[in-house]
Amino acid sequence: MKEIEWKMQGKIKRLTNYTFKFDDRVKEGWFSAVYFLKTRELADKYHKNNIVTMQFFQKSEAVLCGTDEVIALIHEFSDHPEALEIHSLKDGDKISPFETVLTITGPYQEFGYLEGMIDGILARRTSVATSVYNVKKAAELSGKQKPVIFMGDRDDHFMQQAGDGYAAYIGGSTAQATHAMNEWWGKEGMGTMPHALIQLFNGDIVAATRAYEETFPNDELIALVDYNNDVITDSLKVARAFGSKLKGVRVDTSRTLIDQYFLRNQETLGTFDPRGVNAELIFALRRALDEEGFHHVKIVVSGGFNESRIVEFEKQGVPVDMYGVGSSLLKIHIGFTGDLVMLNGEAQAKAGRRYRPNPRLEKVEF
Repeated sequence: MKEIEWKMQGKIKRLTNYTFKFDDRVKEGWFSAVYFLKTRELADKYHKNNIVTMQFFQKSEAVLCGTDEVIALIHEFSDHPEALEIHSLKDGDKISPFETVLTITGPYQEFGYLEGMIDGILARRTSVATSVYNVKKAAELSGKQKPVIFMGDRDDHFMQQAGDGYAAYIGGSTAQATHAMNEWWGKEGMGTMPHALIQLFNGDIVAATRAYEETFPNDELIALVDYNNDVITDSLKVARAFGSKLKGVRVDTSRTLIDQYFLRNQETLGTFDPRGVNAELIFALRRALDEEGFHHVKIVVSGGFNESRIVEFEKQGVPVDMYGVGSSLLKIHIGFTGDLVMLNGEAQAKAGRRYRPNPRLEKVEF
């Protein structure tokens, strides 16, 4: 496994000191479709001096991500990267359907076998960045700045965390669940307490929160309050116990459960779905905290949130201060395509495809 410290210079100004971990077997073609490897061999045998241009695009409105990683990949595994001319948009650029985001010009055998990997990098990073961007935009429909915590550690293979965390950062999430998710942009993971901590204290939310506060006094104190399925009761318990030290409470009620608040106030039932983290529960929690003077305690919600659910909350004015989002952000829904479109400076492409120059592209200098 190679660690590549990539410092982009030249016309494209990017963040620096990313560390990309590439498997040495990329060079052998281990991760490339076999037909690309055969084409590399044939190009080297029959048309070694041909110069081709490959362009990459996708079909959605999106937030581009993965270009630095792709350029580092090419630079590392091309035998002669100086022989290649690369033009690219930047990570974080808003892109349109069919807009060219990257072009590579040079001998096919220098980079063509990486085509599938390039598509995959751009697809995953752009999908995550775009999903986070859309969620962040939804969370701020009310006009207030509301952080989105990227909690995707349990929803995919752990080796994806660094790249996914960076893509989430590009999309607008500045709080991430693990240290690995922050590796490429120089921060540390952010987290409070899991249900496991409360279980260790026999379900005693105050005792668990006190242990956390004593052990991590420099952290913002945010208590997880749904363990006993009695969000309001437990929120008030920790608020009374910790006063101004308590910065927030997190509600993560299972979608299969109805909180004890509704069982005590059954007259409220009948007009909405009372399961899980619902708007009525959060309204009631905010009222209960405010009535006892705990206006400073923020409310964090998590558990099954996605863009549409956040939009629904924001349109209703639900008093949420921060959203924790996981699995919905990791679905790969944006696919990239690489096409050869120029041969020795002349148009040459498969039917239905053509060279589409993009004046927004900037030359990459190695």
